[in-house]
Amino acid sequence: MKYFQKILVYAKPYKTYAILNIISNIFYALFSTLAMVSLFPMLSVLFGQTESITVAPEWTSITEIKDYTINYLNYYITQNVGSGNQGDALMLMVGLVIGMFFLKNLFGYLAMYFIAFLRNGVLKDLRNALYNKTVELPISYYSEKRKGDTIARITSDVLEIQHSFLSVLELAVREPLTIIFTIAMMVAFSAQLTIFVFIFLPISGFIISLIGKSLKKKSDKVQKEQGTFLSILEETLGGLRVIKAFNAEQTFAGTFQKSTNRFFKFSNSLLNRQNLASPASEFLGIGVIGILLWYGGQMVLVEKSIEPELFITYMGLAYQILTPAKAISKASYGVKKGNAAAERVLEILETKNPIAEKENAIAKEAFNKNITLKNISFKYEDDYVLKNFNLSVNKGKTVALVGQSGSGKSTIANLVTRFYDVNEGEIAIDDDNIKDLTKKSLRDLMGLVTQDSILFNDTIKNNIALGKTNATEEEIIEAAKIANAHDFIMEQPNGYDTNIGDSGNKLSGGQKQRLSIARAVLKNPPIMILDEATSALDTESERLVQDALEKMMQNRTSIVIAHRLSTIQSADTIVVLQKGEIVEQGTHTQLINNNNVYKKLVDMQSFDV
Repeated sequence: MKYFQKILVYAKPYKTYAILNIISNIFYALFSTLAMVSLFPMLSVLFGQTESITVAPEWTSITEIKDYTINYLNYYITQNVGSGNQGDALMLMVGLVIGMFFLKNLFGYLAMYFIAFLRNGVLKDLRNALYNKTVELPISYYSEKRKGDTIARITSDVLEIQHSFLSVLELAVREPLTIIFTIAMMVAFSAQLTIFVFIFLPISGFIISLIGKSLKKKSDKVQKEQGTFLSILEETLGGLRVIKAFNAEQTFAGTFQKSTNRFFKFSNSLLNRQNLASPASEFLGIGVIGILLWYGGQMVLVEKSIEPELFITYMGLAYQILTPAKAISKASYGVKKGNAAAERVLEILETKNPIAEKENAIAKEAFNKNITLKNISFKYEDDYVLKNFNLSVNKGKTVALVGQSGSGKSTIANLVTRFYDVNEGEIAIDDDNIKDLTKKSLRDLMGLVTQDSILFNDTIKNNIALGKTNATEEEIIEAAKIANAHDFIMEQPNGYDTNIGDSGNKLSGGQKQRLSIARAVLKNPPIMILDEATSALDTESERLVQDALEKMMQNRTSIVIAHRLSTIQSADTIVVLQKGEIVEQGTHTQLINNNNVYKKLVDMQSFDV
């Protein structure tokens, strides 16, 4: 129940609907019982068993409402039967029955109407909270998790919570009250019969509870497997070109089918156990009804201690308990199944972000002096990628980081933007530790262009304006011109309003990269971080992109992570990294004259120089 209580927090904004639902359910339960009880006077008329009352009964107190109601009905029937109007009396009784059932169903509909707003509202808020948490959590979190598993939690797991936990809210008032009102009337009709019923009900309840014990475990397996095959699907769509190029369709199809086969097996096991709930509870209930028929029949036919019409009405009430009891047992299984889904959803919602802001974090609005990395050490897992690293980047200067793959170049970009936090040392902007700054203000000072041009399934205009949503059309066009992107944009079918498809796949690599640069230009940050922005381009595209980068870096502080050394020869300082440490630094000319590591790297790329 601890998960249920945590999920209920999301129902608070919809408490008005919850209250209206409870009120409607109270009336539903009341009229559900009265609808069955209203059959009694009609049966009395039909069987001619109505007690003759010639004087209208007097109201005494609320505790005598049952006797007053029956006596008044008998008085009314006596008056009409005595005057030969048996048809009118029967019509009244039929009208009473129809009226009770109408009110029962009216309030039943109103209860479902109000609960719909609560259920769907909680569903919406849960998904919003999950999405916000997904965006808030650091990049490191997703290096350990499958994307498909996260998608499964936001979609199917939240839906499972709606179907299981939130369905309990519908039953929490209606079904127990229906049972309570019904039992109260059963006791009023015959306390002896009711005691007999309660001897057998606990036995039925115990048998039903045994069936549902393993549901949470089975449901957890189903939901985890759903996350697995969604991950396989996500990877397949992302790498479709490679899969086809290497004729690996069958390999991936086999992996996917193994997952869906496990899902098939787990789902069958879960559903078969869950589907046993309803027939088991109904069969056990009918068993109790059967025993009741035998015992009550003895009271009617042998002992003559109860009237036939009262016993028929009593049996109707007893059978009426079966439906809410069955619904409660089914809901209890749903809670067990929903526990697994809630646990997976709350695991994300309750994950603490290791890159947290301080309580009184500074909102830094300007960059004035320099960026300094002081004795920083960092590791992703066990081995340090950077060790006692020191670097200073003065305002207006361009510093290039070069070195072999795995030397720690991109790690520096991840640390400066605070996608990760350093293990030791500190990174400061104008002597302010970036851990003391708000993440928003820190990233507002920076523009990022990565090797992989990350674009979104939207128009060119909206992709460029991602970091400045209030930009004018003139500003967007100017940014595109600086990025050498305006000409190819105007060749698109709808110009700046052209949709570029999923991940910008309608564009070439060079075009996508220039849009990424235009996005950074429009943001107009004082610090620019370029993470191998030209390494994946052909020569012609590289020249266009390099020209765009040089325009963009004018009058800005830039940290350039370079693979192609020809693109950083004009940098103010070139820092050469090897295994997380600086082995040399200086200008291009100085490092060439040193005839050391940098010279060797240049010679290896001599075709680029």
